[in-house]
Amino acid sequence: MFKPAILVLTDGSVFSGKSIGADGHTIGEVVFNTAMTGYQEILTDPSYTKQIVTLTYPHIGNTGINLEDKESPNVCASGLIIRDLPLLHSNFRASSSLSDYLIQQNIVAIADIDTRRLTRILREKGAQAGCILVGDATEENIANALAFANSFGSMAGKDLAQSVTCNELYKWTDGEWQLGKGYVPQQQTEFHVVAYDYGVKHNILRMLAERGCRLTVVPAKTSAEAVLALNPDGIFLSNGPGTRSRAIMPLPQSENYWKRKNPFSAFA
Repeated sequence: MFKPAILVLTDGSVFSGKSIGADGHTIGEVVFNTAMTGYQEILTDPSYTKQIVTLTYPHIGNTGINLEDKESPNVCASGLIIRDLPLLHSNFRASSSLSDYLIQQNIVAIADIDTRRLTRILREKGAQAGCILVGDATEENIANALAFANSFGSMAGKDLAQSVTCNELYKWTDGEWQLGKGYVPQQQTEFHVVAYDYGVKHNILRMLAERGCRLTVVPAKTSAEAVLALNPDGIFLSNGPGTRSRAIMPLPQSENYWKRKNPFSAFA
């Protein structure tokens, strides 16, 4: 049912497993996440752009995939690494299995590898580039995967926010999710908050809206002057991939902003 696959890191480490996603190969910075739940939110989090995510919890995919628990419209991670994919998923909200979703999103993924060993390597040596390649663990495939991994380069200095930010200003009005109702539109607003989109997670916007914030979301390179012209009560810098110092350049360049003394917040 599943094709063989390999994971090769730039330090030469090789892992053999099975493909649970799309065919082909993918490259990216290999990182790990220790969360026990929320694999759908992790995959769709723009912060993981250009990264291959290892989930350390052993059983991933138990509850399938639904159409609501997404942090952005599509999968943002470059690939997925897990220990075990259950044969069946079970949840009243599920619309597909994790494997079917990965294939539909054209995401290369691997299962049945020793994620404990991989996590120890990443913890001791730091994040490094890697390649997941669908195919047998032949000398040729391993050599090709290593070459692909080495071609990735470094994440340092990359302004990845530009690849995930919105194209134009928009309003956000959805509040938090409620059983039987889905995401409920906000009922009233008290503060006008302008959110810089460096790859913002939708649930952050939902939580702000739920707490009375009238949200205006702007692209990453929006000038401080343009933001101040919106007359905000506060300014929010979102999460996002890559180097933050490159992404947040517009605000510090404006003396007018600091004179206004608007509340300022940033978190991931």
